Amino acid sequence: MSDAESRPGSAGEDEERSLSGLRLLAEAGAVLGSSLDPDDLLHRLARLTVPELADWCVADYVGEHVRRVAVVHRDPGVELPDDLLGTLPDPEPVDPASSSPLERMLAGEGPFVFTDRSQATSALGQAHRELTETLGTGTEILVPLRARRRVLGGLVLVRTTHDRPVTESELVLLQDLAHRAGLALDNARLYSAQRDAAQNFQRALLPALPDLKQVELAARYAPAQENVEVGGDWYDVVVLPDGAPAVTVGDVSGHDLTAAVEMARLQNMLRTLAWEHQEPPSAIMRRLDGLLEYFSAHTATAVYARLNGGGGEPLTFHWTNAGHYPPLLVLEDGTSRFLEEGYDVLLGVGGDWDRADARVELPRGATLLLYTDGLVERRGEEIDRGLIRLRQHAAQFAGESPDALCDGLLSHMSESSEDDIVLLALRAP
Repeated sequence: MSDAESRPGSAGEDEERSLSGLRLLAEAGAVLGSSLDPDDLLHRLARLTVPELADWCVADYVGEHVRRVAVVHRDPGVELPDDLLGTLPDPEPVDPASSSPLERMLAGEGPFVFTDRSQATSALGQAHRELTETLGTGTEILVPLRARRRVLGGLVLVRTTHDRPVTESELVLLQDLAHRAGLALDNARLYSAQRDAAQNFQRALLPALPDLKQVELAARYAPAQENVEVGGDWYDVVVLPDGAPAVTVGDVSGHDLTAAVEMARLQNMLRTLAWEHQEPPSAIMRRLDGLLEYFSAHTATAVYARLNGGGGEPLTFHWTNAGHYPPLLVLEDGTSRFLEEGYDVLLGVGGDWDRADARVELPRGATLLLYTDGLVERRGEEIDRGLIRLRQHAAQFAGESPDALCDGLLSHMSESSEDDIVLLALRAP
């Protein structure tokens, strides 16, 4: 073990090092403020320190387990083994007096400089020793990334030559960098926890699909890429007392907890009305309009339908559309058309609306897609482009199962979505 060394230099050299440190901190501020993904943050941070402060750098993230998420070398020609990244052996318990510098860093010590090559006895220490033997040994600078009295990650910076002693000013710089990185990691951790809770709550509100003889079903929910709030997108399939399945896909205005609560309330009201009244879809939605006038301040769009027939009879999709995007009917050969009939105003705008019904017979092997706006809307793009894109990708997966069709559409159309996506596919056997 060695203390930080200082070497004398001219006033000009000291000033240049100070300016270099300030530039590094300015770049770090931009890097740490550009992402809320812990792995991405640490990878960018590791790249920032090489070659300015080290010949190579490794970044670890401490969550349920310790994960090595980034290894950056100054020489782009160096081939990094594929197995460098991943979960490391659990340090249980972390020993502050361990001979392994990594364990001491995870215990909260640092930043400190390490040059001793003593044998590490723990599995974590051996993994760290193998890493340094692979990429080159020398002087190691270990920097814990802390916030709220816990270690959230760490940087190991290695200088493989002895002509770059570690100075006190560099340790001060790394301490400042570690403080900023720890706060950024803590923000990313809290954001991830909030996002996961919101998504789990949203999924809990969506029902399991029934096993129907008349039709094959598949449904997907994909949360917005950059949003931690729950939303009002939903789907529902329920078998009515007369044996006909009722199908709904809708979207309540807003993107917060209130919208999710309103979505659950609207879904339950629609289920109750459909169960108690054996009426056409337009009549059910008209009853729902009346209830929303008194029990909700939100508006919503929805397609509500009954599936009639099956079991040897032609399968008919009987629907009404309250301001929602039209369902897409995709035939076995990939040809498709939007079902634009039965369209009327959205729910919750008041008034005694005389809604329209529409019917279409589903050919054998045809697939009907119902979806919410997150699938087709993109900021700064005309909606026609999104609808054309949907038809093109639906044709590409027309011969696949409903599950494969939904997965294929999401893989091609959800990446740049700024809103939640609900997708429901019905396949006529």
